[in-house]
Amino acid sequence: MCPAKNKFLLASLLLLCAPACFAERADRDKPLHLEADQMLVDDAQQISTFTGNVKLTQGTMVIRGDKIVVVQDKEGFKHGTAYGNTASFRQKREGLDEYVDGYGERIEYDTRAETVDFYVRARLKRELDEVRGEHITYSQKTEIFHVNSSGVNPENEPPKRVRAILQPKPKQGATPPSAPDTLPIKSSETLPSAD
Repeated sequence: MCPAKNKFLLASLLLLCAPACFAERADRDKPLHLEADQMLVDDAQQISTFTGNVKLTQGTMVIRGDKIVVVQDKEGFKHGTAYGNTASFRQKREGLDEYVDGYGERIEYDTRAETVDFYVRARLKRELDEVRGEHITYSQKTEIFHVNSSGVNPENEPPKRVRAILQPKPKQGATPPSAPDTLPIKSSETLPSAD
């Protein structure tokens, strides 16, 4: 099979097998709170730049980074971009005591589209399930995330691959696997070989 068909097949499989991530619905109606060491506000352009140990909170959603730039459009919707060696995202799932955790060197949050995009060494984790790629889009509206391996690769490196660990659903009455059986989250580009 050709490489393009393999990528399409893998992307389709991930979309079908991806765990549902039901975002806390009340979060979208909550105000954005930001904390940082410094802040620069440009009222004319509607751009606020927060630097130094930045924390953006909206309800149960928390985004952390070294720098976050928030742009507000004319209708009042906000678009935040977090930067960091590894910026992080966390949000509670609707009606459950579970969280979705995400990481990337850049995280973009769009209040109009209700999406969160993770770029460069992107990871998204829900309980024991985890996906990795160079770009992950997580839709808070449709509760679906899309992972792809597109990114900037030096010419002599092979293209990066999408990786997923999808745990089987526990049988009724069975206890879920313990934490030591899971893949630890580390800030690294190398992953265990699937071969």
